[in-house]
Amino acid sequence: MPRFAANLTMMYREHAFLDRFGAAAADGFKAVEYLFPYDYPAADLAALLKKHNLEQALFNAPPGDWANGERGIAALPGREDEFKLSVDTALQYASVLGNRKLHFMAGLVAADADRARHRDVYVRNIAYAAAQAAQHGLTVVIEPINTRDMPGYFLNLQGDAKKICDETGAANLKVQFDLYHCQIMEGDLAVKLKQMMKNDIGHLQIAGVPDRHEPDLGEVNYPYLFDLIDELGYDGWIGCEYIPKGATSAGLGWAKKWLG
Repeated sequence: MPRFAANLTMMYREHAFLDRFGAAAADGFKAVEYLFPYDYPAADLAALLKKHNLEQALFNAPPGDWANGERGIAALPGREDEFKLSVDTALQYASVLGNRKLHFMAGLVAADADRARHRDVYVRNIAYAAAQAAQHGLTVVIEPINTRDMPGYFLNLQGDAKKICDETGAANLKVQFDLYHCQIMEGDLAVKLKQMMKNDIGHLQIAGVPDRHEPDLGEVNYPYLFDLIDELGYDGWIGCEYIPKGATSAGLGWAKKWLG
């Protein structure tokens, strides 16, 4: 049976962020994820998780200057020291929040950039993050993101992410397979899930395509894919990283079967 984690950055926006934990729990979610925890003390977030009997599924490492448009620094030459500090910060938060997976964003790269140079930095940084995370029993994930929503993002295709994971040789480095991004960039979701599930996928995320609303809206047959994900033996959390079309709770009809 699929297990869903509410993404509190995108869902429950009708509530203040700290109130979203309780709202998600009231709707039956047993886990949450979000982009970043760093605006709040880790202990405060851990207290909310405990209060509402929620598990922390995932969050992102510090992404650079998000407010001014940066979307990660892992593939940016000259930012290696900052990246190492971001690894330390993410691991500190994970030690308090209890999640076993961390996502490190690659960053934006100009169209005329030396992609080979960026890739070299990316591979070395991600290998470093995986090595540090392994000391704490954690998994690092990297996510291909579509170029429509995030033009210039360095990593866009599932196969490229798999190659980077393979190149590092780190057993705890996996692909964060977001079905929304993959459908926009590549399609062929079922085949890719079959090819990658056993050895390559560390976390799944979903949203309706093309508008990133609830997964029962749009062109993707999610009930079929949920059955397939079960058949393939995935037992991790599936992050609901979508923007509700209306009020979050009112749009959860698609999940009633699993949330109870």
